[in-house]
Amino acid sequence: MTSISIKSDDDIKGMRIAGRLGAEVLDYITPFVKPGVTTGELDRLCHEYMVNVQGTIPAPLNYCPPGYTPYPKAICTSINDVVCHGIPGDKVLKNGDVVNLDITVIKDGYHGDNSRMFFVGEPSILARRLSEITYECMWLGISKIKPGAHLGDIGYVIQQHAEKAGYSVVREFCGHGIGKVFHEEPQVLHYGRPGTLEELKPGMIFTVEPMINAGRREIREMGDGWTIKTKDRSLSAQWEHTVLVTDTGYEVLTVSAGTPPPPAFILAAGSPAAVATAAQSASCPLRSRSRSDSNRNNRPQSRPFRPMASRKNC
Repeated sequence: MTSISIKSDDDIKGMRIAGRLGAEVLDYITPFVKPGVTTGELDRLCHEYMVNVQGTIPAPLNYCPPGYTPYPKAICTSINDVVCHGIPGDKVLKNGDVVNLDITVIKDGYHGDNSRMFFVGEPSILARRLSEITYECMWLGISKIKPGAHLGDIGYVIQQHAEKAGYSVVREFCGHGIGKVFHEEPQVLHYGRPGTLEELKPGMIFTVEPMINAGRREIREMGDGWTIKTKDRSLSAQWEHTVLVTDTGYEVLTVSAGTPPPPAFILAAGSPAAVATAAQSASCPLRSRSRSDSNRNNRPQSRPFRPMASRKNC
């Protein structure tokens, strides 16, 4: 059984602040995600906003697991068939692209980690549906979080929803514990069996961040040592929140004024935490914005930001 830290009241206060600030970077960058902008420009804007406006530190910048070169940018920009860890650069976004922006800030030592999908101009029907299903997968996983539940409950509901839609779940990368350490236990798999893996307890904080492929689940690593793509070149999507296990359920920590609200079926279930999240967030029209015109890692042996999932028989 792995050792999972239980956060103190002061830790939780710090994580709330870091989570909100991480979400606010995504709010800030939303109007800049449009055809003609480079991913390098998005990185520059986010970096300057973090440092000069928020007084935060971009956690990915120079992040260097043993045996790997330091990550060279402040954010990750994963376009179309890029699953995760796309490095910003000269790539120009064009109409119809879909891009995941993954933001982690550090404030007073605490990490706030989240990501959203953005449509650049008008997306294809396939891209829109994949993004919507992935968003629903994330929220279905979050909805299972409460004391006494198990990590396998989260993975199971995500896998079931994705595969029912005809999609596949990336296995090699997963969610992770987070706090003053960027990546810590537990590993939060996005597939599995209910009632398995670690039992959830109040004070645990971790990310839920399913990576869902339109095609097969297999991936390939690019020559830069960071960028991960789908092996069959199909589209991939990801959404991410940082979540606290409370005494009665969960609290999403990466919430800001522009955070897309939970899906309607999550709100209809009556979860106080989901209702509270919706109350804190405002709808953002999608197009070149974050979710909502459609109602919106350390690997073992250390790898990128998303922990690479151990090969567990879940």
